[in-house]
Amino acid sequence: MTHFQGLRKLFYLLLGGALVLPAAALDIDRAKDIYGPCAACHGPFGAGGKQGEYPRIAGQLPKYVEQQLLAFQSQVRINLPMYPYTRERELDDQDIKLVAAYLAQIELPTRPPEFKDSDDALARLLAMEKVMIIPRAAGDIENGKAVYQKNCAVCHGKTAQGRGMFPMLVGQYTNYLQKQIDAYLQGDRPHDEEGARTGALYRLKDGDSQDVLAYLTTLQAVER
Repeated sequence: MTHFQGLRKLFYLLLGGALVLPAAALDIDRAKDIYGPCAACHGPFGAGGKQGEYPRIAGQLPKYVEQQLLAFQSQVRINLPMYPYTRERELDDQDIKLVAAYLAQIELPTRPPEFKDSDDALARLLAMEKVMIIPRAAGDIENGKAVYQKNCAVCHGKTAQGRGMFPMLVGQYTNYLQKQIDAYLQGDRPHDEEGARTGALYRLKDGDSQDVLAYLTTLQAVER
């Protein structure tokens, strides 16, 4: 790779918001301090609520997390429980970027770990708490795959890992995704920056969104 090619690659990474600081470069103690109040709902590892009442934010793209925290602060995205955690705490841009980068590097495996005989009960419990397996959702998986790849992959990626300011969908709670789909369709949450009802969700046929949700639950084994 030439020097020019390397610079061009870096530019595209920055433009897409995909550049994530390595864990070693993060102020982990400061990040955990910022995240502390968030753990009450999203859990110590950012796994969210078991029933999807709170979303998984671990492994989420930092650009997306930053964007949403700013939207909560300004109330562009209305979410009353999030308002005091973002506005009243007066999170500045540096804190928002730090906690977003911290969450991005948290990995939640989709398979139980292989334990050694020397692992005690506490070590096993802590390891299992980080395992996140989304149950398979009902629906036509083949149709869901076709609909997703045609309408959603351009923004969220072919394997739903997200891209830039567009969130990771794989590994997210099905109930939470359904609630967000409903919010978009009802106009309670804009699907794009303009707020116009022109996003991909408005072009889907009846049953397509459920099929897409079913398809997404088949992708969770794709490890980050």
